[in-house]
Amino acid sequence: MVLAGAAAACGGDDDGGASAATEGASGTDEVAASAEGEPSGTLNLGYFPNVTHAPAVIGVEEGIFDEALGEAEINYSTYNSGTEVGEAILSGAIDASFIGPNPAINAYAESDGAIRIVSGTTSGGAALVVSEDIETPEDLAGTTLASPSVGNTQDVALRAWLADEGYETDVSGGGDVAISPQENADTLAAFIDGGIDGAWVPEPWATRLVNEGGGHVLVDEADLWPDGEFVTTHLIVRTDYIEEHPQNVRALIGGLLDAIDEANDDPETAQAATNDGIEAITANRLEDATIQGAWENLTFTPDPIASSLQQSKDDAVAYVALEDVDLSGIYDLDILNDLLAERGEAEVAGIDQ
Repeated sequence: MVLAGAAAACGGDDDGGASAATEGASGTDEVAASAEGEPSGTLNLGYFPNVTHAPAVIGVEEGIFDEALGEAEINYSTYNSGTEVGEAILSGAIDASFIGPNPAINAYAESDGAIRIVSGTTSGGAALVVSEDIETPEDLAGTTLASPSVGNTQDVALRAWLADEGYETDVSGGGDVAISPQENADTLAAFIDGGIDGAWVPEPWATRLVNEGGGHVLVDEADLWPDGEFVTTHLIVRTDYIEEHPQNVRALIGGLLDAIDEANDDPETAQAATNDGIEAITANRLEDATIQGAWENLTFTPDPIASSLQQSKDDAVAYVALEDVDLSGIYDLDILNDLLAERGEAEVAGIDQ
């Protein structure tokens, strides 16, 4: 089966039909040349009002995407789950979106390649936070831990780590450690009330469990990956949109690179812009200590960190019965690498590159 209930590594974190992928999407000379033209037409862009989508929020809030797209019309939509994004992009309601790893895998698998990952955005920012009486992995036997949803990015990471520690789990909440999938806001309330013993969650919820729930980090997921890097958020675009409007995709990625630069080079301004954008959409503003703490656990990068997506998929196959899918065609990084070369920055690679 396809991974159910996947959600982006965001607030609620992360299918409808769309046209199948066409061979040679943007790798031809014709498409590469047309990508150099002026943006035109319309781009419908999705993103999440969440700190793990900070470059997207900055790009919207500060008008970076609008400026990059020039005369092209850009329409924004916000989402709370990767499932919603998958349905929207595969139905043609949006052309591109920022999204978490496993929902992107779902969309790619369910649509026979109708989407492509065209850039990374965010790495890191997920952790297992537990109550103060849990000091080692051995203390987890018989406990109840939360994740955002069955099969979502953090849920898969939690199940894989528990398996490495010798624990058995199942998707119905049984096993040596019970996993109780729930909305992140419910997780915080349950942790404060003592209804759960911990949770593997994305930022800013990991920081909130520490600051507001009195928990401590037992596992920083970054410690489990080579160089501490794993994909949390990346940018996907409909394959047919890349073919039809490569110049718009180029402008969007160019704007994203500028937003990533601000997130890294001017964190104070970037955090304020991100919080402004989140508040404008959700009517809730993160505490300064929360966004600052979360920011320290995030890395903003155009590198999609393809090896981590492959591993996440393999873990989903092993622990939540995801039907195996070949990801070798999921990346289209030609435009991104062209822009990185113009900036004098190193190219990034997809799978088998």
